[in-house]
Amino acid sequence: MIHVCSLAELHSTVAAIGASHIITVMGKVEKAQTPASVLDANHLRVSMDDITEIADGFTAPAAAHINTALDFVRRWDRRAPLVVHCFAGISRSTATAFMAACALNPRRAEDDIAKAIRAASPSASPNRLIVQLADRALGREGRMIRAVERIGPGSAVLEGRPFHIDLE
Repeated sequence: MIHVCSLAELHSTVAAIGASHIITVMGKVEKAQTPASVLDANHLRVSMDDITEIADGFTAPAAAHINTALDFVRRWDRRAPLVVHCFAGISRSTATAFMAACALNPRRAEDDIAKAIRAASPSASPNRLIVQLADRALGREGRMIRAVERIGPGSAVLEGRPFHIDLE
């Protein structure tokens, strides 16, 4: 199971569900302190800003970020939950959770995963550049991008509420 939350909810989410692995996707990843119950080796920090195109002074999501996250997800043993978080739990984290679910269940339809994310989180707005890069890396031929377009943008909030999606 993959859980998504904001930075503010990271420690309480990990404690509540007994997570063993964490992916942090934020510009300032050093702000995410690893909970004592999680091994440092099981906490991936991917430094990127929540942007969808190159902009001076910002780190745009790139293929290297996606490949690093995919490698980490594929090594996750799934015996305990994975938590994916960004600063607000709305865009980078939901895109990364979508990517992880697609990678770990290649036969599951992208629309099914995107709809599950929308059902679990009205505010989820997966970062489109992350989705585009993941779609390319996973050979999904634009299906991930179209699935995210079909669910549309999430409701406007400052911070998303923690949620989870099943892999099956």
